[in-house]
Amino acid sequence: MELSFKVIIVGPGAVGKTSLLNRFVHNEFNLKYKLTIGVDFLTKNLEYKPSKFAKLQIWDIGGQERFKFLHRSFYDGAFGALLVFDLSRQHTFSRMKIWLSEMRSIVLNDIPKVIIGNKSDLIPEIGQIIDRNEVEKYAKNEGCLYIETSAKTGDNVEKAFLELTNHIVKKEEKK
Repeated sequence: MELSFKVIIVGPGAVGKTSLLNRFVHNEFNLKYKLTIGVDFLTKNLEYKPSKFAKLQIWDIGGQERFKFLHRSFYDGAFGALLVFDLSRQHTFSRMKIWLSEMRSIVLNDIPKVIIGNKSDLIPEIGQIIDRNEVEKYAKNEGCLYIETSAKTGDNVEKAFLELTNHIVKKEEKK
């Protein structure tokens, strides 16, 4: 029996949500940034344990303020969430916290969440902009996992989706 889960990927604009999704689903990276208008959908079957598969229906939710009124309907029915910020831009971490707060006020059930610090490939080039200890402490306090990824290199992208899927499956098995 194949499991099927709606997963949302959220966060401020231009943090790499669409790039993460394209790396995960198609193993592609494109430097040309394309604004997500409202929401995009992609699907992927993921082997979360040997011979155990889950179909992820991933909703890539646009990060611009003007789409905020749509969030409630996009969140509905989600089994898990990836909250993304950009490791090279401090303010995106603060903005991601607002997304988490908003999500908690809308999504009544406590769905598994993974906080993603994206663009880890830029750290050697620009240095450490965001205090990792602060992010790890915040994630722990919020009951979230924290993973640093690079959509450009693919580093930890699969891991982020796999960790989220495993937490969703564990939660569903307890029901």
